[in-house]
Amino acid sequence: MTPPQVSAAPARPRLAVTMGDPAGIGPEITAAALAGVRARDADLFVVGDAARLRQAARLLGLTVAVETVETVESAEGPGAGAEGAVRVLQTGGPTDHLPFGQVSADAGRASYGYVETAVRLALDGRLDGIVTAPIHKEAWHAAGIAHPDHTSTLAALTGAPRHAMMLANDELRTVLVTTHLPLAKALTEITAERVLGIVQLAHDELRALGITSPRIAVAGVNPHAGEGGLFGDEEALAIRPAVEAARAAGIDASGPHPPDTVFMRARRGEFDIVVAQYHDQGLIPVKLLGIEEGVNATLGLPFVRTSVDHGTAFDLAGTGRADAGSLRYAIRSALDLVRARRGRSGGRAR
Repeated sequence: MTPPQVSAAPARPRLAVTMGDPAGIGPEITAAALAGVRARDADLFVVGDAARLRQAARLLGLTVAVETVETVESAEGPGAGAEGAVRVLQTGGPTDHLPFGQVSADAGRASYGYVETAVRLALDGRLDGIVTAPIHKEAWHAAGIAHPDHTSTLAALTGAPRHAMMLANDELRTVLVTTHLPLAKALTEITAERVLGIVQLAHDELRALGITSPRIAVAGVNPHAGEGGLFGDEEALAIRPAVEAARAAGIDASGPHPPDTVFMRARRGEFDIVVAQYHDQGLIPVKLLGIEEGVNATLGLPFVRTSVDHGTAFDLAGTGRADAGSLRYAIRSALDLVRARRGRSGGRAR
């Protein structure tokens, strides 16, 4: 008789939190967020540096223990806090000697290593998701890392053929056609093929989360969505053809909508998500509703990935005054996404 197959997937969601740039607020918000977690139905641990996390905990006046673990499996158990320790998979050397608030190649190299390690574990099936604290793009550049941000790094490391950045909170979702590009270059990247790909990806991801027929609004790029070509032709050349192609494929997409009103309409419940054409167009509305309740998620990956919707805040690093609200929200959102994917697939969220 053939023995039954035993799944390696944990019974409870298993998430890794990457610590972010050691010189930024990542260590402090990571220590604060996990010290306050009571995740009895999930396993959480940090990929980072235990020494820097202990230093951050002291800055915050936290009494929580910070313990290193050898494997992700040894991090299983009730969440950190008064009843347990913040568990750390030590990656690279100690970083507690690095000054807070300063760009350095050492900090960039360390934070990239945290992401790379977490991705490898997720691709090996040992994680359901990754939650990332902020990295510093200049530090990555100083370290010789080619990728400009988390999103492009995750896409490259996973080989994801389609990917996109989604920003969301309880009131609004937006997904970006272009991300970290100068505005003049971003405009040249808005093509019908690219817009259509983002619309299709948003449709598929929202369906995977249980929204049967996602209502997708596509924002224009120019004032009044171009006003019939008076204020620009991106709508006519790229955005409208993409919307028409999406609708022909059975997707409930509409647009191009005037950018100055479409986010308000989505917040009122008219749409499930807005496709924004460039970085600030999509991020400003979400962040205006509150950074502490916003989450950055990468669509199109083989695992869940969420992140804070703010940067390294070098002006606050090392002061103990950084707010961990966005990281807590990102952790909760990751757990919700894992459970939603499991529910749709009847098993684990892969």
